[in-house]
Amino acid sequence: MLKEGQVRIPAGCAIAAIIDRKGGLINGSEIIKSIALMHDRSNGLGGGFAAYGIYPEHKDAYAFHIFYDNAEAQKKCEEFLFKHFNVDEAERIPTKKIPAIKNGPDIWRYFARVNRVRMRNARLDEGEYVVQCVTRVNDAYEGAYIFSSGKNMGCFKAVGYPEDVGAFYMLDKYDAYLWTAHGRFPTNTPGWWGGAHPFNVLDWSIVHNGEISSYDANRRYIEQFGYKCTMQTDTEVITYLFDHLMRHHGLPANVAADVLTAPEWDEIDRMSPEKREYFTALRSIYSGALVNGPFSVILGSGKGLLAINDRLKLRSLTAATKGDRAYFASEESAIRIVCPNPDKVWSVSGADPVFVPLEIHQKEES
Repeated sequence: MLKEGQVRIPAGCAIAAIIDRKGGLINGSEIIKSIALMHDRSNGLGGGFAAYGIYPEHKDAYAFHIFYDNAEAQKKCEEFLFKHFNVDEAERIPTKKIPAIKNGPDIWRYFARVNRVRMRNARLDEGEYVVQCVTRVNDAYEGAYIFSSGKNMGCFKAVGYPEDVGAFYMLDKYDAYLWTAHGRFPTNTPGWWGGAHPFNVLDWSIVHNGEISSYDANRRYIEQFGYKCTMQTDTEVITYLFDHLMRHHGLPANVAADVLTAPEWDEIDRMSPEKREYFTALRSIYSGALVNGPFSVILGSGKGLLAINDRLKLRSLTAATKGDRAYFASEESAIRIVCPNPDKVWSVSGADPVFVPLEIHQKEES
């Protein structure tokens, strides 16, 4: 008979994030240390990071990170990119040999600006033009996968444990004002390079622990608006939901979070009139965007960091603050290893999303 402590059920993947709200830079070694502490939550089939503020010399260009399975895929993808964008620079993403990371694709990055003639002819705004181009590549060009497409940010992911992925991409040579990280334990979907987290479109990036039982309904809903889910994992749809709600509909981050985690109708009926009207409107207008299942999610963007839990809190997520920095992780120990004495520590509530705004972004907009 197994006794307590002899078997460990880690309750899924590991997620972590760090942000400096004033835009101070954080070395990649810190987020690697945080996610590495939760090694047992992963099984080596996927790890990854998103970093914001890492390309200041190309801050006005889109940074496309692309996996290529073969030279023919690269040729076709580059023909498309150079036709639809003005590419300032193209290069392999620097990596180093790690025994645990093998059999991977060729990994390139391109710093590019939209071809405005083509964009105007397509009658699209810039964001929609980029998203449609990324969708076209990932859907129609077999062997080419654009896995990162934001400005002054980038995703780095692979099949492997996250600490090995961080070493592979040499993330200790990068400094960012916002980091997210993921250690994957896939259950219903395959472990492959494109399926590792984070998932990204424009500057939205998602790391997720859990299972989206409403995936088919969410996928059908979001694909009505031109998105295509091609990465063989339920997490991809969350990224597109946030992009749709915040970019197309202009919803603030906390309202978009309420759409995804809206309460059941019987709970809404018991609310105060003001809250009842609010959630009734959200559930009626965005019924297809309601996400069900056990999950904790961290959304990174140029605007800041958002953390949400399912309303029953079936996946753990801890938050902490220290001065201008905020920390999130599946386990409190993963925060304390990089921030031993936080000012405040708390568990993220299933009904109360936490948004940490990036103050330098607000100053730039004002």
